[in-house]
Amino acid sequence: MRKLTVADLPDGGTPATLAALGTGWGPVIRGGISRYDDPGHRTHDEPGRHTHDVPEIFTIVQGSGYLESEGAQVSRFRAGDLLIIPPGEDHHLVSDGDVPLVFTWMHLGKLDQA
Repeated sequence: MRKLTVADLPDGGTPATLAALGTGWGPVIRGGISRYDDPGHRTHDEPGRHTHDVPEIFTIVQGSGYLESEGAQVSRFRAGDLLIIPPGEDHHLVSDGDVPLVFTWMHLGKLDQA
């Protein structure tokens, strides 16, 4: 997992932003926005590990909480943070703030598939 803030991203649009996030990955292939009102909400709360075969990027729009990875609390987050989850890493966001957690999620494709 890597954590950046929106302020860490360069100006210049999508190619510069994707380069700042990591190499080898290209455009967003799917994504969405989610809102969780209750503190303690854990994303992907199904049994077992939750992984993807591509990177996932979360942009925290509102609220706060922590990232659980491979069964352990690894990093706190708040509005303005970007969490970059590499392929194959188990991950869950857990909200714990006083306001609803709102975030975007994006899966990136491989550059050679673009």
